[in-house]
Amino acid sequence: MKLNDFVVTDAIIPVLQASTRDEAIAEMVDALIDAKAIQKNLRDEVIKLVLDREKHGSTGFGKGVAVPHVKHDKIKKVTAAIAVSQDGVDFNALDREPVYCLFLLASPKDKPDEHLQAMENLFNSLQNEKFRKFLRQSDTKEAVIDLLNEADAGQLAR
Repeated sequence: MKLNDFVVTDAIIPVLQASTRDEAIAEMVDALIDAKAIQKNLRDEVIKLVLDREKHGSTGFGKGVAVPHVKHDKIKKVTAAIAVSQDGVDFNALDREPVYCLFLLASPKDKPDEHLQAMENLFNSLQNEKFRKFLRQSDTKEAVIDLLNEADAGQLAR
């Protein structure tokens, strides 16, 4: 599974407006709704589920990255929004540093293998220092899309 298989290009936020974790999650869910990847009537429930997941352990994994995620039975396919924060968001990350690059992954409950494949692909990309650096510097949707294409093509040497 490639990044472009599940990242919704219309849900890429190159300049995140939110300044808190909860606002960032809501802004990213709204981006997925605006891109028609998630039904509008699921908004509050999806946000609540993501925040409940955060209470069990932060998805801020360190190195300026967070991957909040949710599984829901009314989500039809694995989808993701990407956001880049210029100022950083306190995500209660493991390294206690602000988060600048966020991926919100939303998956169908009945497709756990696809969810795991998407998570594995995200983590492999996010382990790459060049990927993280270029993503953080991306300030347009087109720059993020170019980076995703390069990552999918294996063009980012570690």
